[in-house]
Amino acid sequence: MNVRNCRSCGKIFNYLSGPPICQACKDAREAKFQEVKAYVYEHRQASIPQIAQDCEVETSQIQQWIREERLVFAEDSPIGVNCENCGAMIRTGRFCEKCKKDMVGQLSMAGRRPAAPEPVKKQTREDPRMRFLDR
Repeated sequence: MNVRNCRSCGKIFNYLSGPPICQACKDAREAKFQEVKAYVYEHRQASIPQIAQDCEVETSQIQQWIREERLVFAEDSPIGVNCENCGAMIRTGRFCEKCKKDMVGQLSMAGRRPAAPEPVKKQTREDPRMRFLDR
C-alpha cells in the first residue's frame, strides 16, 4: 500500500498513479476545468490572465490544460502558447505541426535497422597450392 500526502491539501491518501493529489482535490480540479471550459466558450476573446482572474484559477494550471490538449482555442482567439521546440505560436499542445512531423520522421529513422555491410570477397590466386617461405 502506497500512502502519500496530497500535494494540494496535505491529507494522507492511498496513492495509485498519476499526480500525487487526493480524490477530493482531483474532483475539485475537474470542476474548475469545466468552469474554465464554459467560460472560454462564452468569452472567446478573453486572455489567460483574465480567465485566471475571473475563474479563480492559476495561470499555470490553465497553461497545463492547454499543454495537455484539454483546452483548445479558436484561430481568432488571442490565446496561444509557444511551441517547446521552435517557439512558434500554437493553440494547444506542446509542439507545432512542423515540429511534430520532424519528430515523427526522426523517430521512424531511428527505428530502422541499419543496412548490413556487404561481405568482403576473398581474393583468389591462380595457383591454389600452398607456398613455403624458407625454401
